[in-house]
Amino acid sequence: MGKTWSDAMGALAPFIGFCGIRRTHRENGVGRSEVDVAPELRNGADAAHGGLIMTLLDSVMASAARSTLADDHGVLTVDMNVAFLAPGRGKLLGEGRVVRGGRSLIFCEGSVRDEAGQLVARASGVFSARRPRAQVTA
Repeated sequence: MGKTWSDAMGALAPFIGFCGIRRTHRENGVGRSEVDVAPELRNGADAAHGGLIMTLLDSVMASAARSTLADDHGVLTVDMNVAFLAPGRGKLLGEGRVVRGGRSLIFCEGSVRDEAGQLVARASGVFSARRPRAQVTA
């Protein structure tokens, strides 16, 4: 699939595109994306920078949350907790899942694995469902 993030989220999210994160799936409360850990995205230990891993987790959980809403709705991250378990190298695969959704808050879990399937990081997140803004005309 590899869609641009503006296609994936239905709104412009330039930072996610800057990181090279590509959506591979978004449907029925599940979001998946991948990223190649390019040299400029690495830390001093030659592994994925923690900020990249957190961005991947945030984006897949938000994508999962958004998949449960109408196309014109969005989400904002309210809270996110991350545990880093192993260095991330090569291609990283992120998956987010909705654990419970309500009218205004959506609770998600996410994970990042390397291509060998090793768990790199886990997260939980809470997202606020956002209705579209009223259009202002001049």
